[in-house]
Amino acid sequence: MRAILFCTLSVYAQSLGEPKQLTSGGQNAEAYWAPDGRRIVFQSTRDPYQCDQIFVMNADGSDQKLVSTGKGRTTCAYFLKDNKHIVYASTHETSPACPPPPDRSKGYVWGVFPGYELYVASLDGAIKKKLTAMPGYDAEATVNFKTGRLVYTSMESGDLDLWTMKPDGTDKKQITRSKGYDGGPVFSRDGKQIVWRANHPQTPETMARYDALLKDNLTAPMKMELFVSGAAGSNVRQITRNNCANFAPTFTPDGKRILFASNMHKCDGRDFELFIVDVDGKNLKQVTKYGGFTSFPEFSPDGKTLLFSSSLNAKDRFEFNIFTAEWRQ
Repeated sequence: MRAILFCTLSVYAQSLGEPKQLTSGGQNAEAYWAPDGRRIVFQSTRDPYQCDQIFVMNADGSDQKLVSTGKGRTTCAYFLKDNKHIVYASTHETSPACPPPPDRSKGYVWGVFPGYELYVASLDGAIKKKLTAMPGYDAEATVNFKTGRLVYTSMESGDLDLWTMKPDGTDKKQITRSKGYDGGPVFSRDGKQIVWRANHPQTPETMARYDALLKDNLTAPMKMELFVSGAAGSNVRQITRNNCANFAPTFTPDGKRILFASNMHKCDGRDFELFIVDVDGKNLKQVTKYGGFTSFPEFSPDGKTLLFSSSLNAKDRFEFNIFTAEWRQ
């Protein structure tokens, strides 16, 4: 299957213009546009912070400023529809210190810290509302700028499922129920579809490992496939089947294709490039060939510019920066 895939895989040599680097130094990732395209929100580990905090900058990389509390650990910020507020996950109420890093003796794992809750904040950093208050992980929220609705990952059901809610925290609805991790969800621009990454254990052995890791607030990310459904969770279908790490999916502005990151050339490796595929899983093509790590793509509101995180031009092993490039499709 994989050999056939690679034989038909072609590189989009002209997909992107020359990348423009917006940050320099540290670990900068999960960058997303404001509805007006003038600003970008992103997470960064940089001095004096020991773990990720949330920052906002202008679309050209200027005026970078902290908008989270500076306490705990944060992840996955996104602008609300009003262009004046952001939503992000943070552990600051559990402890002002960074939570302990995941135990890598268990392999390459991610922490799904139970202290994460979702908050709405203004662009001066003031928290305006707490959206979740259940025990367990609540994070990975994104927003549809047409409907205003949020989609996120939560442990509220006892498993890592996708939920949606209004931006005031009301009308929470569970939309996935398969055993396993469902995360990184994103709406299509018309609000009618959702795409996400998932790891649904299929054997007693993988189920036991998933349960054991989850008990320790961990999950293993190196075997993730992409799924698409309707906005309420109907018509779920799997669109990748390569048994690798596929994540950070986003719809093209017309909702007909999905751009995502994958290590499908070396499934156990840490090198990721961007790929694009139709929503039915056909016509897979490679978009970048930078080497190293490239992920978290998102199209600008006008569809002309791609925003992404990459180790391109990094000066040390753990440096990741935010880039933009003209989208030429």
